[in-house]
Amino acid sequence: MTVAEQLDALGAILAQRSIHSLFQPIMCLSEQRVFGHEALSRGPSNSPLHAPLNLFTIARQAGRLTELEASCRESACRRFSEQQLQGKLFLNISPESLLEPHYPSGLTLKLLEQVGLPPSRVVIELTEHTPTDDFQLLSNALHHYRDMGFSIAIDDLGAGYSSLRLWSELRPEYVKIDRHFIDGIHRDPLKREFVGSILQIARASKARVIAEGIELVEELVVLKEMGVDLVQGYLLGRPQELGVRESRPLPMLMNIPPAEQPTVRLNATIGQLLELFGRHQHLDALGVVDADGRACGLIHRAALPVMALSPASRFPPSRHGAQGLR
Repeated sequence: MTVAEQLDALGAILAQRSIHSLFQPIMCLSEQRVFGHEALSRGPSNSPLHAPLNLFTIARQAGRLTELEASCRESACRRFSEQQLQGKLFLNISPESLLEPHYPSGLTLKLLEQVGLPPSRVVIELTEHTPTDDFQLLSNALHHYRDMGFSIAIDDLGAGYSSLRLWSELRPEYVKIDRHFIDGIHRDPLKREFVGSILQIARASKARVIAEGIELVEELVVLKEMGVDLVQGYLLGRPQELGVRESRPLPMLMNIPPAEQPTVRLNATIGQLLELFGRHQHLDALGVVDADGRACGLIHRAALPVMALSPASRFPPSRHGAQGLR
C-alpha cells in the first residue's frame, strides 16, 4: 500500500471514528482483584492500519497524531463506561500531544463528564516514542491534569529516551517497567537487580510499580516475592474488545501463595547449597538456621567460591560432600 493510500485510510478512520478500543487488565496481587485496565487502540480489522504501530506511525508522519490520540481517548472512555469495567482506566498519551499548542484543553474532562467517569478513575499514561526536550512545559501540562483530579503514569520505564529523568521531574503516581526487564527475570539476576532498584526508588518517591509483559508463571512468582504488587501481561489477561466484565473471575494465578524461603542448617554441605541455589535461581541468598530452626544468618550466592558454583558433577563427593559451613 502506498503512502497516499495509507493517508486516505487514516483520514477515513478519523472521519468515521472507527477506532476499536481493547482493554487489558492490571491486577493487584495483594488484594486479589482487578486494579484497572489499560486501553489499547486498533484500526478497523479490514484496514491496513489495523495494527497500532502502522496506525500511529502514519498519523505521526501526517501530523495528525494529536487528532488520532483524541479519537482513541474518546473511544476508550465511552467503551470503558459502557462495559462498566472496574478499577482505573489507563489512557496512553504521548508527550507530543500534551505539548501540542493548538490542542484545546479540557476536552478529556468534558468527555468524562459525558460518559459519567470521574477523573479520579483515570490515569494519564505517558508513552514516549520520541525525545522530550521541554521538560518544564511537559511538567506544566501534567500538573494541569493533576489539578483536575487525574493521576499520572510513566510507561516503559527503562526503554524510553529520558524515562528516568521524566520520573525525577514529574513524580508520577505509577511507573510501568518495560517488559524487557520482566522477560525471563526468574533466570536473570541482573534483571532482578534492576527491578529491585526501581522498587527502592518507587518507595522513596511514593510511586506504585506496575510490571507489564508477564507471560510466565515463573516471572509472576519472582515478581511477587520481590514485592511487586501490580502486574499486567498475557498470563493474567489479554487485551479484549468485549466481554470484560466486573464479574469475570480472576485467574487462579492470582492465588499463588507467598513462596516459603528455603533455609539451610549450619552444617549444610557445599553439595546441598549447590542443589538449593540450583533449584531457586532467583535467590541471591539462603537463610541459615541452627538445630532448633532459629535464624542465625545468611549465606550469599556470591560468597561461595566460583569453582564451587560450577556444576556439582565436576566435584568428587570426597572433596566436598562432608564439608560443613561454620
